[in-house]
Amino acid sequence: MNRILIGACLAGFTLLAGSVSAQRGNMTAEYNANTRFEQMGTALPTPNSTRTASGAPGKEYWQQRADYDIKVELDDEQRKITGTETVTYFNQSPDVLPYIWLQLDQNYFKANSMASLANDNSIGANGMTVNGLININSPERTNLDPNKQYGYNIKAVKDAKGGALRYTINNTMMRIDLPAPLRPGQNVVFSVAWDYLITEYYGRSGYELFAKDGNANYFIAHWFPRLAVYDDVNGWQHKQFLGQGEFTLIFGNYKVAITVPNDHVLGATGELQNPKDVLTATQQKRWEQAKANFTKPVLIVTPEEAEKAESGKPTGKKTWVFKADNVRDFAFATSRKFIWDAMNVDIDGKKTMAVSYYSKEGNPLWGQYSTQVVAHTLRSYGARTIAYPYPVAISCHATAGGGMEYPMISFNGGRPEADGTYSEGTKAGMIGVIIHEVGHNFFPMIVNSDERQWSWMDEGLNTFCQYLAEQEWDRNFPSRRGEPQYIVDYMKSAPNTQVPIMSSSDNVLQFGPNAYAKPATGLNMLRETIMGRELFDYAFKEYARRWAFKSPTPADFFRTMEDASGVDLDWFWKGWFYTTEAADQELTDVQWLAIDPMDPAVTKATAKAEADRRRQTLSVQRNKEDIKQTVVEKNPEMNDFYNAYDRYAVTEADKKKYADFVAGLSEEEKKMFQSGKNFYTLNLKNNGGLVMPVIAKADYEDGTSEVFRFPAEIWRFNDKEIKKVIPTDKKVTRWTLDPFLEIADINADNNSYPRQSTQPTRFQVFKQRANPYAPQGPNPMQQQRQSQPGAVGGSRN
Repeated sequence: MNRILIGACLAGFTLLAGSVSAQRGNMTAEYNANTRFEQMGTALPTPNSTRTASGAPGKEYWQQRADYDIKVELDDEQRKITGTETVTYFNQSPDVLPYIWLQLDQNYFKANSMASLANDNSIGANGMTVNGLININSPERTNLDPNKQYGYNIKAVKDAKGGALRYTINNTMMRIDLPAPLRPGQNVVFSVAWDYLITEYYGRSGYELFAKDGNANYFIAHWFPRLAVYDDVNGWQHKQFLGQGEFTLIFGNYKVAITVPNDHVLGATGELQNPKDVLTATQQKRWEQAKANFTKPVLIVTPEEAEKAESGKPTGKKTWVFKADNVRDFAFATSRKFIWDAMNVDIDGKKTMAVSYYSKEGNPLWGQYSTQVVAHTLRSYGARTIAYPYPVAISCHATAGGGMEYPMISFNGGRPEADGTYSEGTKAGMIGVIIHEVGHNFFPMIVNSDERQWSWMDEGLNTFCQYLAEQEWDRNFPSRRGEPQYIVDYMKSAPNTQVPIMSSSDNVLQFGPNAYAKPATGLNMLRETIMGRELFDYAFKEYARRWAFKSPTPADFFRTMEDASGVDLDWFWKGWFYTTEAADQELTDVQWLAIDPMDPAVTKATAKAEADRRRQTLSVQRNKEDIKQTVVEKNPEMNDFYNAYDRYAVTEADKKKYADFVAGLSEEEKKMFQSGKNFYTLNLKNNGGLVMPVIAKADYEDGTSEVFRFPAEIWRFNDKEIKKVIPTDKKVTRWTLDPFLEIADINADNNSYPRQSTQPTRFQVFKQRANPYAPQGPNPMQQQRQSQPGAVGGSRN
């Protein structure tokens, strides 16, 4: 421990010792000029009357609209969609449009599509499967029949009077040339007729065939030509669909008539308009019961009824008619295998039906959890954004894993084993994916960001809300994303495998960590560490309120979060979103200091004790024995004043000097001078480049601890190395940076002083090595079932 000398001066007293100073020292040593805390300025678009500097829509904000009247039929034998649509497109922009663009996403599956040709691949040292070779030039994640032709077959494009319109197809986009330019405030009506072959389910849409009973579940999405976006940011957003960057769409009203085999059960975006035509009297009665039930789902189609339908054959067709207002898309699911349950949810006085469709392969998990999870998601997200505005929210069971979202309906994975048992991971994965996909109703179905350009704006914000909803579902829910510690491995990954969050969707590497986990983690750090919950929650809710049913950009989000909270976050957006730098704070050294009491009785006694200690060395002890008599001891004439002088005695002059010093202190200065505080100088390095708040935990010798927090702005004068003096009342035995794992620090081993490894390197001990290829044992539920015959893996509705 070093003693700090206190000297009286006109402005009180000044710290004078060593590296601890009330003033900055050598400019070269103390500073490292940087621009990390400069405003983003021209990195963001210039505000205007459409999008303001506050992040809110401007007084001249506009967006286009398209209304659809669609008639479609699903051919269960041919796995084919045939449809016609009449579209009314409203030009609400200030621009004259000579043509319009539509999206033809099914052309993603065409032979030699851009998506397939731009999909790099190779044959590894161990070869490739036959199916892989067959689909070597197919889009990623697809399994296509090489004998079939996929993609849209556009049969006609006509104007309102039935006249042919000229059109040009460019891969997944189609331009329709208008007979006359569409002026601001005008609308145009046109129709399109098409068909296409449905692919096997590949994660977003398609069919899943069950070989055992010969039936298929259909999950039908991006199935009709949809208007591309024309806006104030890009003009026409007609980037090709390459599979990773999802969809950019505009709002409109939909009327959709869907014809399917008459033994199918069908769920879709919007509200059913003709229940008496497609539902039995019993099903209608059960639906009314579900509307009156707010606690437990009511079965509209029971497992027994669904299983009976599996073995039957259709005797005709039924047309289900749906209406959906102010949505950006439309999707549906249909099957004779579906079990159907529903319950009502009251959200701020508004009633919404939570609904699930699932085949028997999903039970017991789906009957027990799906609809309850839908209801919970609507409540949780609504509390943080806006109250859910639509009349229904649907979860459909689609294959074993993954999920996909559309307005009011989502296709979700999570499937038990054939015997009804399931692992904890399967259960948690199913609940998590339902929360995530239903949550997408808020981002981007309501807060309508550009997915084709910025995946993080919906996936990242949604994953953040998903994390919060998961923790509200179960206190120990095993969330995969959200906590800073979960992103550390990604932040440590090789620089050539990372790109900034602010990268175009189709160019993102490590898509899951980059577009989902990193932005979600960043929002969690803002909420917990940088802004605090109160400021963050208000600003985040304000963003959702401002941009509900509108189309925000990243700048609108960044600006709103600062505008509504009063917190300057430009340094955070620049570091976390625009770079791949990581946080790695190192505690290189700690100096322990205390105020010199300056009381001569104390200081001289301390000095004497120190002098005595220094005379206890081994050589001094041996000299007492080896040197029988010194020269001075032998010859007294060698003595003078100093041989008898007690340099450690307190004199009257010493006492007066001390008394005068104390008398010259103010009461506040005297309180500090006599406080007995310890002063610790922490020397910190920023090894990762990314600036973050400094959180330091002091462990005291009495077993207690204390946490000290300093904002990221502590790095503004030197982003490489800083010092920070922390006064404490008690002695510290250990200092630790980021003790609660808040900043995604990639190297915890340099965070403590004295050094302490966070984890030992562990190794396994074997009595005899097991066969590494031996099959794994059953999951815990199967083990219980095997030991207790008749045990069931979960409740069944």
